[in-house]
Amino acid sequence: MWDEHREMTKKEASVPEGAERMKPRRVYKPDVDIIEQRDETLLTADLPGVDERSLDITLEKNVITIRGRVEPEFPAGYRLAYGEYEVGDYERIFTLSDEVDKDRIQATIRNGVLRLVLPKAAAAKARKIAITAA
Repeated sequence: MWDEHREMTKKEASVPEGAERMKPRRVYKPDVDIIEQRDETLLTADLPGVDERSLDITLEKNVITIRGRVEPEFPAGYRLAYGEYEVGDYERIFTLSDEVDKDRIQATIRNGVLRLVLPKAAAAKARKIAITAA
C-alpha cells in the first residue's frame, strides 16, 4: 500500500574516485523523473531552494551536468537555533545518447523544480512507413 506520508530522504552525491570536493559542504543527488515521449524526453528534478541564478547546466560531449547552489536564508537578526533540514548543493550527471538533439535542449526552473526538455534528433524519431501494393 502506498504510504502518503513516506519520509523524504536526501541522498548525497558521490565523488568520483580520486577526486575531492572544493567546498566543505554537502552535495545532494536530487530526485528526478524521466518521461520519454514520442518527440522528446522530459527530465524533471527536485531542487528546493534553487532558482535560475543559482542553477548551472553544462553539456560537454554527451555528458550533461546539473548543479544547483543553495544558500541558507534566515530573517535579518535571527540565527538558527535548531534545524532538522540540512542545506546543501545539488549535483546530478547524465550521459546522453546520440538520439538527443543537443542543440535544442531547453531548461526552465520554477519553485525549485527543474524541467529539462531533451528533443529527439530527427533520425531517432519514430515514423510511419508507407506501404504500397506490389
